[in-house]
Amino acid sequence: MIERELQAITNSRYNKGIAECNNKELYYALLELTKGSIQSNKKHKNGRKLYYISAEFLIGKLLSNHLINLGLFDEVNKILCKYQKKLTEIEEVEPEPSLGNGGLGRLAACFLDSIATLGLNADGIGLNYHFGLFKQEFDNNLQIETINPWIQPVSWLNKTNRTYQVVFKDFTATSILYEMDVTGYHNGSNKLRLFDIQTLDESIVKNGIIFDKEKIAKNLTLFLYPDDSDEQGLLLRIYQQYFMVSNAAQLILDECREESYDLRKLHEYVVIQINDTHPSLIIPELIRLLTAEGISIDEAIGIVSKTCAYTNHTILAEALEKWPLAYLEQVVPHLVPIINELDARVKEKYEDLSVAIIDKDNRVHMAHMDIHYGFSVNGVAALHTKILKEEELKAFYKLYPEKFNNKTNGITFRRWLLHCNQPLAQYIEQLIGDGFKTDAAKLEQLLQYKDNKEVLLSIERIKQENKAVLKDYLMETQGIEIDVNSIFDIQIKRLHEYKRQQMNALYIIYKYLEVKKGNLPKKKITMIFGAKAAPAYTIAKDIIHLLLCLQELIDHDPEVNPYLKVVMVENYNVTKASKLIPACDISEQISLASKEASGTGNMKFMLNGAVTLGTEDGANVEIHQLVQDDNIYIFGKKSEEVIEHYRKADYVSRVYYEEDALIHELVEFILSRDMLLIGEKRNLVRLYNELINKDWFMTLLDIKDYIKTKDQMLEDYMDRQSFNRKALINIAKAGYFSSDRTIQQYNEDIWRL
Repeated sequence: MIERELQAITNSRYNKGIAECNNKELYYALLELTKGSIQSNKKHKNGRKLYYISAEFLIGKLLSNHLINLGLFDEVNKILCKYQKKLTEIEEVEPEPSLGNGGLGRLAACFLDSIATLGLNADGIGLNYHFGLFKQEFDNNLQIETINPWIQPVSWLNKTNRTYQVVFKDFTATSILYEMDVTGYHNGSNKLRLFDIQTLDESIVKNGIIFDKEKIAKNLTLFLYPDDSDEQGLLLRIYQQYFMVSNAAQLILDECREESYDLRKLHEYVVIQINDTHPSLIIPELIRLLTAEGISIDEAIGIVSKTCAYTNHTILAEALEKWPLAYLEQVVPHLVPIINELDARVKEKYEDLSVAIIDKDNRVHMAHMDIHYGFSVNGVAALHTKILKEEELKAFYKLYPEKFNNKTNGITFRRWLLHCNQPLAQYIEQLIGDGFKTDAAKLEQLLQYKDNKEVLLSIERIKQENKAVLKDYLMETQGIEIDVNSIFDIQIKRLHEYKRQQMNALYIIYKYLEVKKGNLPKKKITMIFGAKAAPAYTIAKDIIHLLLCLQELIDHDPEVNPYLKVVMVENYNVTKASKLIPACDISEQISLASKEASGTGNMKFMLNGAVTLGTEDGANVEIHQLVQDDNIYIFGKKSEEVIEHYRKADYVSRVYYEEDALIHELVEFILSRDMLLIGEKRNLVRLYNELINKDWFMTLLDIKDYIKTKDQMLEDYMDRQSFNRKALINIAKAGYFSSDRTIQQYNEDIWRL
């Protein structure tokens, strides 16, 4: 049946049979076939509806994901094999949508998958960025940003006839709504709804990603997170956020009218999840639109407060958005009276100015507005929520203890196991059946094999297969040769100082110097990094420069390169993650304790049989509890100690640099003759000074414990049966981190769809 359909499509499109089609032709034929299958899929319409609003949806390539969820993957694979075609090669034709950056966007994508899988009535709402974040290229060991176009005439994007007027102070924008289908696993579908501006002009981008930030009508949906290092960039962010939420609010109210719902009972029909602070203006915008319907402001505020819920994704104060009121007056003056009213009500009720929406410097605190005028506030890992209650949002927790709850993040293991690691998924199915595909908790059944030598050996063989796939991929895409018989140590994270890639770089220097001293590792170590640094985040870009310089230094050192290899993957994205994660032995999760809200890469790695090396931070805490001490490697100061250092302001990195010979040697190497011959002096000096004079995320505090723990882990790796046992236990315990479980909890405790 499927073969006949595919054959009919290729005949109609290209006047060819399947066998004669090239990969590009087959991709478009499969896209048409898959879209047709989705159209006959049931749409979830039952019950209260969730609108999940997010600045990011990092959805990755969609072909295989849809085929798996529709139950067509195996059949399509067999058909293609019959004609000597490979789905993995056909997928390379598909561009990856540039709709997200890191964990926030990938989480939103996993959530949409699980929401549809659980049969819940929900849509995602965001913006249709044409160039996304940016495409990362390396030149002279520096990150270069270029445009990352992905939208094509024929794609998963479906243009609709729905448009809205969005009023700004200086002009009125006309939007156009696009939709993408979100398929659940063997269970119907929902939509991801993406708004674009009709007057967008891609041609205004010059010299990489430079464009006129003041031409809002032409640039509004060009980039995700445009550079906000100047006033024009900050204002553009507000334009973007309001454009997103105004469209969302108008859409939500329109769909309620279409169902003849009473807008005074909006919360009975609708729940809005504000994913991080970017969509916070939905609160005053909804209030404005409801008052325009003749509803009093008192009643409108009450309605919205029962409709909106807020997810906090960060402990970092700088990431909790605060907009100068003057900026809002320049962009959306019609919202300012409502925000003033919301703030006045808070100040009338509470004397504590730390909970005000507008502070003494006339800045509007988005998270504060979300907490006061939403009905739920959730963190995304147990430790994160604890810190929110006891530290960062303590004053709010005292006011609204009933609003606070934890929802530990999860991942959709169908993409991160069934799709990206088919050999492992098939082997697990042989061992315990296929129940884990819909109930990830059943992975625990693998524990019965934790001492089975044959099973442990098979797990190792599959890891080797995946290493070979990654080896071929890196050679093909970057011309980089890696050794499949080495230990693969991988850190793939957004490049941010609190993620501490700089600490890993110091470990590379340590290992390089050890080899130079004749202390050779028992097995070669391949250290792989993947990350983009925000264009204006200077120190993050300097860390990338350091890593690329170390990569070059080691590549050209015949004394060291038989024992050590450094690889920086260019333009890291979901596609590349799906190659890296199955091949990983050591999963680097080394954020400063108390600073990582959750992390989800840690979950993907453990699901694929990597063992975590990490701090007691974010979801690492829960991974540690699940796998126990013998199956994870924890180092560094605990969150309580770190928080105390911040409170007392008593951490001085220069003391560590001056008083510890090893730390001094590692940091000094950054400005060594060998490094300065390769790297840019300005970048290396700036990073060197940052480490010894600031080191806000306490790299030098934990570096020695990190080295000791990592060396122990490398030693333990040599006992292959023991390390494979750790890998199997991690896979077996990964089921808790299914996003199906997370979404079930959201629905039971918050949404009640």
